[in-house]
Amino acid sequence: MEFKKNWKYHLLIIVIVLLMGFWSDYYFGGINRLKDNFKHPIFLSFLVLKLMFFIVYFLNFYWLSPRTLKFKKIGHFSIGVLFLLVVFAVLRYFLEEVVVFKITGVHNYADDTRSDLLFYFFDNTYFSVKSVLYSTSLYLFFQYTENKNKMHQLEIDHKKAEVSYLKSQISPHFLFNTLNAFYVELIDDKPETAKDIHKLSQLLRFVTYQAQADFLPLENEIKFLEDYIYFYYKRFEDQLFVDFNIEGLVNGKQIPSLILIHFIENVFKHGTINDKNNPAKINLIINKNELILQTKNKFIASEKYTDKGIGTNNIQRRLKAIYKTNFELKYQTENDYFSTYLKIPI
Repeated sequence: MEFKKNWKYHLLIIVIVLLMGFWSDYYFGGINRLKDNFKHPIFLSFLVLKLMFFIVYFLNFYWLSPRTLKFKKIGHFSIGVLFLLVVFAVLRYFLEEVVVFKITGVHNYADDTRSDLLFYFFDNTYFSVKSVLYSTSLYLFFQYTENKNKMHQLEIDHKKAEVSYLKSQISPHFLFNTLNAFYVELIDDKPETAKDIHKLSQLLRFVTYQAQADFLPLENEIKFLEDYIYFYYKRFEDQLFVDFNIEGLVNGKQIPSLILIHFIENVFKHGTINDKNNPAKINLIINKNELILQTKNKFIASEKYTDKGIGTNNIQRRLKAIYKTNFELKYQTENDYFSTYLKIPI
């Protein structure tokens, strides 16, 4: 979270904290107690207290919370909070009871309470805990709005992914009825052609209806990929050289819909797939907690085949919206070969 995006909220918190402190002094001690905050040497102790409050505030907001709460590490966050409470007490003691004392000759705490370090620590938690609460609340608010925006962007990207496969303006219902009519007409005389029409209908139905869900069973996604590759085999017949391998157990796994087809489509769209000596390779590895997709193909020299582009950017945004930083996506161009590597949790 960049400071330049949030400085208005931080400034608002600073103003609120200062005004609440002034109001508390006025409410419980009247105007004279309020004025005491600006008299020497109390003013120096006032500055130290507020300085420590906002040091802990910003340490929690920009250092502790992003490294713990962002990844739901509640235990680590609790330990970090305890550390910040100690930092607050130790630094305040040094600044107030050592530095300020050397300047003014006045201690803020009495001798008996100042020497009791345990009492001093717990007395300071009244201020330090509020600092942690304010910064944590604001951090969680920003996380909520950020996740909400990412999910909204994910929905937009998801719709774009569907549109990229539905270039025709024909009503899907009419299209499926037409394909079904062809299937019925050809099933007796040309069963192979009818089978292909049925497979095409299933592929289009998947993209049109099933892929609207955010997550789908992995076996459905793989079936879609197999059907997609099947039609290329029908088109190129014995001139298509693509090795598609699947390792691991497929059942019971869920993945984001249409997340894999981007990489498979690029192999066929930009790669050389009719070279017997350099077959394109697509490897899908399913482990217990992760899925790995690897592709490697020789690419057409005239193609602008890079890791940049609208489709690639959309995939990266979707992955970040779903998994945040808990995924790996790599592109590599070496000589005349282009390879991709994707690892996501499942």
